Amino acid sequence: MKNNIFNFFATILLALLLSFALPWWSVMTAALATSLFFPLKKAAVFFVPFLAILVFWGTYSFILSSGNDYTLAKRIATLLPLGGNPYVLMLVTGCVGGLAAGIAAVFGKQFASYASKK
Repeated sequence: MKNNIFNFFATILLALLLSFALPWWSVMTAALATSLFFPLKKAAVFFVPFLAILVFWGTYSFILSSGNDYTLAKRIATLLPLGGNPYVLMLVTGCVGGLAAGIAAVFGKQFASYASKK
């Protein structure tokens, strides 16, 4: 449990730092690196980075959108079948980032187990 919480916050911190220099896929790099150096077990390998990036991207998109009264988020939510709700768009954004991070973390775990066998 302690390792899960540590991995959660390490993923968020590393994703935040990498997002200053890299594009959107920096969350995948952060999840891969934390899964290599702070190993998790079973389903936590996917779900801890998934939730970390869901929280990170959801919060980040909320902060960015609140600065302009959710104008762009409302327009994009209208284009997508979300009923014009910017909060659902923020949730979808977090889920997409979480999926990318979770898959990258599983890859990192598989790579670490493969490297340890050789």
